[in-house]
Amino acid sequence: MSTPRVAHLDRETSESSIDLRVDLDGTGTSDIHTSVPFYDHLLTALSRHSLIDLAVRATGDTEIDVHHTVEDVAIVLGKAIREALGDKAGIARFGDALVPLDEALVQAVVDVSGRPFLVHTGEPAGFEFHLIGGHFTGSMVRHVFEAIAFNAGLTVHITVQSGRDPHHIAEAEFKAFARALRQAVAPDDRVRGIPSTKGAL
Repeated sequence: MSTPRVAHLDRETSESSIDLRVDLDGTGTSDIHTSVPFYDHLLTALSRHSLIDLAVRATGDTEIDVHHTVEDVAIVLGKAIREALGDKAGIARFGDALVPLDEALVQAVVDVSGRPFLVHTGEPAGFEFHLIGGHFTGSMVRHVFEAIAFNAGLTVHITVQSGRDPHHIAEAEFKAFARALRQAVAPDDRVRGIPSTKGAL
């Protein structure tokens, strides 16, 4: 794949301001400042384990809630992944990963299908209400994956198989998704053209 698979997008709303760059063929280098510390931690892990270079500058109305900033960054990230993929010729298309983090174990499966879909199961009862780091609500984890999947055109299955600590669960989810995404967007020398019997993704 000689064409650089990069994208640079901006998004400005009354709730947030985002400048985001991705390079799908990077080394996992990141420079992330979203004004939401735990989200920075999760996106840094996503970049490192997907080998996607990611730079994000985001500000928003976090004095109200982190929701708008977190969601809007995920929307832009999904759009950037979709743009960087281009026509998807020559990619592996599918990826899967099983990732532990201490007591937490998460499986993620990704299909660069062009059909947005998220199946997200297994988080323990009450996870969605927990404030991780005192500011990042557990419910935002699923919301981020939903926004990425729908804006990147991915089919994503994430299953939390075990876990007790909310930090561990959230981080394992992001790492598993990153590893699966890394496989799915990787060039495959044996693939000729679009990896679909329909001829388009």
